[in-house]
Amino acid sequence: MKKLCIFISLVFALALMSDSALAGDPNTFVKATYGTVRTLDVATAYDTTSGMRLRNIYETLVEFDGESTERFRPLLATEVPSVENGGISKDGRVYTFNIRKGVKFHEGQTLTPADVEYSLERNMIVDQEGGPSWMMLEAVTGYGGTRKDGKIIPGVFEKIMDAIEVKGNKVVITLPAAYPPLMGMLQYAGQSIYNKSWAIANGAWDGTLANAAKYNGPDFNTEPLQNVANGTGAYKLKSWEKSNQFVFERFDGYWGQRPAIKTAIVKYVPEWTTRKLMLQNGDADTVTVDNTYYPEVKAMKGLKIHLVPQLGVSMAFMNQKINMTANPDVGSGKLDGNGIPSNFFADINVRRAFQHAVDYRAMREDVANGLIHNPRSPNVIGLPYYKKVPLPDFDLEKAAAFMKKAHGGKVWEKGFKMTITHNTGNTLREAAAMMMAENISSLNPKFQIEVRNVQWKDYTVKYRQGLYPIFIIGWGADYPDPHNFLYTFMHSNGVYGKHMGVAYGDVDKLCDEGIQNADPAVRKRVYHKLQDIWYDRALAVGVYQNILVKAYREETTGFVPNPMFADAYELLRLMKKR
Repeated sequence: MKKLCIFISLVFALALMSDSALAGDPNTFVKATYGTVRTLDVATAYDTTSGMRLRNIYETLVEFDGESTERFRPLLATEVPSVENGGISKDGRVYTFNIRKGVKFHEGQTLTPADVEYSLERNMIVDQEGGPSWMMLEAVTGYGGTRKDGKIIPGVFEKIMDAIEVKGNKVVITLPAAYPPLMGMLQYAGQSIYNKSWAIANGAWDGTLANAAKYNGPDFNTEPLQNVANGTGAYKLKSWEKSNQFVFERFDGYWGQRPAIKTAIVKYVPEWTTRKLMLQNGDADTVTVDNTYYPEVKAMKGLKIHLVPQLGVSMAFMNQKINMTANPDVGSGKLDGNGIPSNFFADINVRRAFQHAVDYRAMREDVANGLIHNPRSPNVIGLPYYKKVPLPDFDLEKAAAFMKKAHGGKVWEKGFKMTITHNTGNTLREAAAMMMAENISSLNPKFQIEVRNVQWKDYTVKYRQGLYPIFIIGWGADYPDPHNFLYTFMHSNGVYGKHMGVAYGDVDKLCDEGIQNADPAVRKRVYHKLQDIWYDRALAVGVYQNILVKAYREETTGFVPNPMFADAYELLRLMKKR
């Protein structure tokens, strides 16, 4: 057995040595990571690893303008539509895209507006369970899916096909109502464009309304385009050895500027020690670095390290309308010193006290090794209309003062007993729960708070049932728009808002106004107001906004630190090695 292990290690080492020369080649880019690809079918890929492959092989109508999540530049469209250039109607419902001419697919076909229409329609019609189709479906049809209670919604396919039309060399998208985040969704890899005839020849939807239902909701790993690709991107698929490596090759027929890198190799290397050595020795140009290992790469010479705030946030949500049915986390269910009532957190004084009971500096510096931001509202750094509202300070005297006023003084007089839960294994959320429990309990010997961890599969069920007094959970951007966060966290029907028991008429009205209005000035006013309300009403305790660590050999340039994109993202056409 010992000889066998030595032999396997030697084989692996030799394989890495063969890539060493490639990594040193200015025409070759090598990345080591632990992410694996499930599918290359644009309509069903909904993970960052697959998305990285798609973004280099395929192209969308528009893309982000560098680091910005607000500005766009054209790709397969010749210009970014706007109200000023006539590409967006004044009511924000009609988007017109002029399609670039002379663009070639990797297999030789020429891009046409019909390919764009087909791709966008198919990407919605497929609507695989848990897939990315819901985004465009919400904008185009008003529904978040094509099915309800397992049955296809009557007329939904007609809505899809009527909404996207070809007019000469233009593709026109008509929405039922203004939907300002549309451009952000169109840059998503799930809206990539592929050749219609090629897709049909490979078993994809035939493009007819009559057969749309036949191609709806496919089982996982049955997608017809799962293992094949034919895009217009700067790189084409050369080879794919699953759970081993993925190789890109420069597409010489690319319509845009010729990339500097000829070959890009993404290797599957799950062990950190091996990835670290590859980066240190120059056998890889970049590797995946979990935040835990940041001190190790920071100590290396010859690297360029980027720290990129991510568009995601975790919060401790204080439930203002706790479900008391068979609930072990509320004690007696009364404000009698042995429990808490359903409306315990409906009193802003209680919420303020909990906010002042967290040492945000310690969370950032000691617990997270300096690699988080302390979120001030759900509209985190990097999102449009971000406003730097105040961050509550860690002050137990203030916490005690608020507790003395809570529920007319009864909280301080009677005391209370409750449990804070967090999902098992998340150290940052556990630290926040422990801080709140220990610091609040220290204010008054009558305050009793326990901390309990719960398996994730159970946690998601219980918080949706409204059982947790405080639930600590996160949200990552589906698209870079405040609606995706502020509606989710604050609206009475938002994914988290409804489980916090919030019901503020003015907040609901503002959330609706923000998504229904295309005027940037109006949206800025609305979303700044919502962020002020978030602070003024002390709706939750901010836990963390993650900071991504991206480390490259110093001779490798071209990385664009856009907060929408996680570690898997590499825009290869911009990469250079000097």
